[in-house]
Amino acid sequence: MGTGMSDQDWLTTAVDLAVANVGAGGGPFGAVLVADGAQIGSGQNRVTRDNDPTAHAEVVAIRGACAARGDFSLAGSTLYSSCEPCPMCMASALWARVDRIVYAADRYDAARGGFDDLEFYELFARDRSTWATRVDAVALPTGPAPFDTWLAAADRVAY
Repeated sequence: MGTGMSDQDWLTTAVDLAVANVGAGGGPFGAVLVADGAQIGSGQNRVTRDNDPTAHAEVVAIRGACAARGDFSLAGSTLYSSCEPCPMCMASALWARVDRIVYAADRYDAARGGFDDLEFYELFARDRSTWATRVDAVALPTGPAPFDTWLAAADRVAY
């Protein structure tokens, strides 16, 4: 049964989490996952608190919702984020099979706040040869072996 909360209400919850997190010494990001009108997960940016560069609010919310659901799929859910998800968080939501993503502030607001979201979106649009970080593919005869093993595993769980 739904709570009757609107997109604006859920986004306000995410923004409130972000503001509270800044007050607690964290980053200005909050996220809420909702399914069937009920909150199934929430997160605040924990990067500096946990010394974990992947502990963005959306990832924290996804981890919590998946643990609570006992499933790596969040199909049927909506992710509400105080800010447009960065590329990592966007990819995480896609991997989690979230149905919809709704955000308040955008990548330009994040850039104004000193965060790399906009820079990373622009980076991924460029050829890797232009990146400051070198990315090299090295051919290895056994490189495909994990996928061959995966395809041969009768008990694999597809995702």
